[in-house]
Amino acid sequence: MEKNQKEQLMAIYGNKLPVANFCEVNEKFDALDYNAACIYLAQMKDPTLALILSILVGAYGVDRIYLGDVGLGILKLLTCGGLGIWWIIDLFFISDLIRQKNYQTLMMM
Repeated sequence: MEKNQKEQLMAIYGNKLPVANFCEVNEKFDALDYNAACIYLAQMKDPTLALILSILVGAYGVDRIYLGDVGLGILKLLTCGGLGIWWIIDLFFISDLIRQKNYQTLMMM
């Protein structure tokens, strides 16, 4: 992949990946085809949407289900967000969890 293509992808989708891992992501882009990278990156989960879900319906586990942790989402639903404690903790960490999940999926590609 060319340098300008990598820069374009990082500018568009960089908010969906952890900042600390940009070097590894850049190396991964070297190994990927531009079209394949575009298709994958367009399907990544959005941390802003996850935060909004966590604020509005996080006590019901919807944010964890969006993350892909269906079991934890159901557990969060049954405990009403861990009596509110788990919900408050997720408000601070859900965006980073989404970014890490996106990074792990990209590295397995």
